[in-house]
Amino acid sequence: MNPLHDVLAAQIAASGPLPINQFMTTALFHPQYGYYTTQTVFGQKGDFITAPEVSQMFGELIGLALAQTWIDQGCPSSFQLVELGPGRGTLMADILRATKSVHGFHRAAHIKLIEASAKLKEEQQRALMGYNVTWVEDVTDLDQTPVFLVANEFFDALPIRQFQRIDDLWRERMIGISKGQLNIALGGVVSHPYLIERLKDTRDGDIVELCPSASLIIEQISDLIETHGGAAFIFDYGAWRSFGDTLQAIKDHKFANILENIGASDITAHVDFEALVSKNKAQHSAMTPQGIWLERMG
Repeated sequence: MNPLHDVLAAQIAASGPLPINQFMTTALFHPQYGYYTTQTVFGQKGDFITAPEVSQMFGELIGLALAQTWIDQGCPSSFQLVELGPGRGTLMADILRATKSVHGFHRAAHIKLIEASAKLKEEQQRALMGYNVTWVEDVTDLDQTPVFLVANEFFDALPIRQFQRIDDLWRERMIGISKGQLNIALGGVVSHPYLIERLKDTRDGDIVELCPSASLIIEQISDLIETHGGAAFIFDYGAWRSFGDTLQAIKDHKFANILENIGASDITAHVDFEALVSKNKAQHSAMTPQGIWLERMG
């Protein structure tokens, strides 16, 4: 057994089965044993490779798009250049390199990174040496000024809840324990307006997922942009509507069992883009009224 297995087993013994979002939070962000606390995440020596690690062109194009949007909005003299979950800082470094010749852009930009991992913050600091960077805890810590934001494969790491339809009722899928082994079990009946609506397009045994924190973050970003100006470019994997079990673990660039190697494997779920967009329902990407561009990559 690994240390996180014992931590989770103790939590379950003390308070009962854990919702999957609590399991994910512990597995990814436990201060001693969590994945983002202890592991080499990115690159050939890590568990996965994201677009910024493949080619600098990805970040450079995003940087130029951000700069053009800034120009289109009248070149605000002070704005927040924000990245959610900046990884090793590669994407922000590429954005800044591509925009260094855009007159006034760097002078106006206040770089702010939202990162939960102390280990990754150190890597970001090295990658962005020479720039004045501020780290904040979450979107609510941003100033009431224009915000130009990018998030690449951030929302897929946010903890989800899963619900399984049993006849015409919904029960939450939980992490329990049996004979010393963690397993997935069903909790009690849950009533939720979204789940009631999903009775129309699901059958007995089907699974749907909810990510409350994703919707909240999008709402907070939207409010900032709507009030103060700016834009957000969000890239992630997912589908238009949640359907089925998309929870997955990745270790050494291969799929793994989510209940094995806990804390040593990345755990993600597909993003429900419909839940993030309120009006403009395009199939692959959408611009919300608040100026957020969402791009589905898978």
